[in-house]
Amino acid sequence: MAGRHTSGDFELELREIRAHLVAMGARCERAVQLALAAFLDRDSAKIAEVSGLDQKVNQDEIDLDDMALRVLALRQPVAYDLRFIASTLKFVTDLERISDEAVNIAERVETLQKATTAPPVFDLPRMGELAQKMLREALDAFVEGDEQRARKVLTADDDVDALYGQTLRAALAWMAEHPNDIPAAMCVASAAKYLERIADHATNLAEHVIFLEKGDDVRHRRSP
Repeated sequence: MAGRHTSGDFELELREIRAHLVAMGARCERAVQLALAAFLDRDSAKIAEVSGLDQKVNQDEIDLDDMALRVLALRQPVAYDLRFIASTLKFVTDLERISDEAVNIAERVETLQKATTAPPVFDLPRMGELAQKMLREALDAFVEGDEQRARKVLTADDDVDALYGQTLRAALAWMAEHPNDIPAAMCVASAAKYLERIADHATNLAEHVIFLEKGDDVRHRRSP
């Protein structure tokens, strides 16, 4: 990549944006990890930490949007650098939404704690493992500029979707047998939906990486 710019300030700005994106991604990873642990352990003590991370992620989104738009306006980047700035604006949107979904998961803990009979979590732990792995792999692909690693993330989404369907069906069947604890079972179904959305956003991140590295827009190419 050397020699693409004559401006040292421009290079510094790009490095700052990249570093800030990586930090935002790490906060999102931690938020999802904490939210899932809070849900599975019925541990409301972790909710505040998830909320605090989400607030930082929201500020990251504002800061990175500002940094990226300033570069677009003042530097008029081309080629790879233009793709990088365009990808940054998309990246921050998906990361912020991942953080929001983590908050949604954590907020269901208090309802679970009130259940007379705690509902099973069904395939939720496996869903959580896969969604977190997808997010981690997408972020690592970004850091390493590894387009092939990003493409592997795209294929993992189907497994999460399948587990979501299984979990939803199992939760509905459990509700029929435990009508007094439907709200708690609904929390399990909702958490599964939030994890499915996190996996979708991780897929989006991987698509952004492929576009960044190869200029190849792979959105909407996969079979439904």
